[in-house]
Amino acid sequence: MPGPQTAHDQDFGRLDEGEVPDMLEAKLWANPCPFTFRVNYLALLYNTPLYSWVSDQYGLKRPEYVVLYSLALANGGSARDVSRTSGFPKNTLSRAINRLERMGLIKARSKARGGRRRQALHLSDEGWALINETRPAFEAQEKRMLKALSQGERQMLFELMSKVVMNAQEWAGDLPPEAETNRKEIPQ
Repeated sequence: MPGPQTAHDQDFGRLDEGEVPDMLEAKLWANPCPFTFRVNYLALLYNTPLYSWVSDQYGLKRPEYVVLYSLALANGGSARDVSRTSGFPKNTLSRAINRLERMGLIKARSKARGGRRRQALHLSDEGWALINETRPAFEAQEKRMLKALSQGERQMLFELMSKVVMNAQEWAGDLPPEAETNRKEIPQ
């Protein structure tokens, strides 16, 4: 029995030459939340085929690969570090880390005070081999995605988005006051 269809299976994001659906126009230019639409749309277009490929070729789920990628970028870190910088819940990452350890892709080097979440995690030689084999596909996909921008535009985009990321502590995880209004019951 086949699994659920993904955006990758449905040609998500693929348009015929010159075609711009009315709904895409509305989401781009008449949307009260234009930034989050763009971020989510591009993230889905980028992530869906890559993580499907990682799953199909290497048997890794997205959180597992995110742990590997995070540890590779920072040359090690703790489960807490990965959780705080990936958006994945700690329990999801704990399962991912346990599986990656069993697979021999990561290793815990030293236990720090504070228990398991504070231990230093590092890629094993096998983990590095997997990252070195897969990272070029992620890099190539990003390059394809940003092809429409000049080098200066890319740099400006990176700087602006980094500013938003660094300010996330001011709003992430909490609902805005507008969400605390009196909620009306929706008839069942």
